This record gives sequence, structure tokens and C-alpha cells, in this order.
Amino acid sequence: MNVYPIYLTRLHEKKTILIGGNHEAERKAGELLERDALLTVISPGITNTLQKWAEEGCLEWIPRSYREGDLAGAFLVIAAEFDGDTNQKVYREAEERGILVNVMDDIPHANFSFGSIVKRGSLTISISTSGTAPTLAVRLRERFEREFGEEYDHFLSLMQALREPMKRNYSDFERRKQTWYDLVDSDVIDLLRQKNIEEAHKQIRNIVGSEVFEELINQPSSG
Repeated sequence: MNVYPIYLTRLHEKKTILIGGNHEAERKAGELLERDALLTVISPGITNTLQKWAEEGCLEWIPRSYREGDLAGAFLVIAAEFDGDTNQKVYREAEERGILVNVMDDIPHANFSFGSIVKRGSLTISISTSGTAPTLAVRLRERFEREFGEEYDHFLSLMQALREPMKRNYSDFERRKQTWYDLVDSDVIDLLRQKNIEEAHKQIRNIVGSEVFEELINQPSSG
């Protein structure tokens, strides 16, 4: 199975339908809500957590089984739980409407697949073995979860806070680009991992200059 990896954005503007109310559906709903998806769950019954999210207005719950026509207006459809030939019906309707659809654990009834995901703030790592060895993807995810800690979230927050000060103080694009590479190639991430914030800040100051650093450090979002 050949796959082309993409990252979906603006899910808050587009309808996502999740069919199923079991714990696998709950896990997938949590991932979608973390990305602000506009989510509708269709299932006769749902987990306590899904019900709590529905009561809080985080998602819409339609308390019944899937019916043909339910996918109208959807951008993305995931079937996490189904009975009989529901998977085939969901897939057929999605294909007819040109909708992205994944019937979980049913490769023939999907036009996209999920990667095994590691997320650290703004950092997202998605792993795929193109369906050949899902267990390897799981083990790689577990390894990356150990290797990529909260220091990457901290580092990326700092880089985000640096964007505007860098633009204002480095008008030359090539110099600005090289400075970004100098930051990434430095020991800053290692120092953040060691909780040595003072030394990490010192390195950033040396790389970007005092004027840029002062703008950075005075931003509330810089941490």
C-alpha cells in the first residue's frame, strides 16, 4: 500500500463524523477534539467520557445507528465501530460524496490511513509502515515518545516567540535563515531537557543578539 502523508488543518471549519461510541471511538474523538475538530458522533450508545464531552458541547451526539445520508456535508468520516455491512455502506456513501473516509481495521474500506502519532506541543511526528507492520509503527512511536520530551514543546514555543523579533531585526533573508539553523543546531534543546533554562537563554542570546533576545524574553508566551 503506497501512502502519501499529509496533515489536515482548519478542522474547526469542517464537519467530521465519527461512527461508533466504544473506547476506540473515544480515543479517536479525543485526538480530533485536541485539534479543535467540528465533531459529530453517531452511535446508539457511547462511553461515559464521550457523553461528558457531548454534555459540555465539545461534540454533537446523534444517539442512533448510521443511516444513509448521514454523511452529507462532511469533510472527514471515521468508522470506529460498526455492525454487519455498515462499513461497506459508509465507505460507499463517502466515496460517492468525495469524502475522506477511514473504516478502522478495514483497509479495503478506506481512502486514507492514520499514522502512529507522537505529539509534543507544536511538534507532530507521524509514523507509517504503509500497512506492512503496524506493530513496528507502535514500537517506533513508543521509542520516540521516550526520546522526544517536553523540551521540544518548550523550544518550539521559544521559536514561535522569536518569529516577529527576527523579522524586525534581520531584514536579510539568508542571514535570518542561517540564524534559525544555528538555533536548531545548537545545544539549546539539550539544555532545556536538562532544565538549564539560564544557559539555554544565554545560548539563544549569543546566537540571535541581545536586541532580539530582549524582545523575546519580554513576551509572555516565551515562557
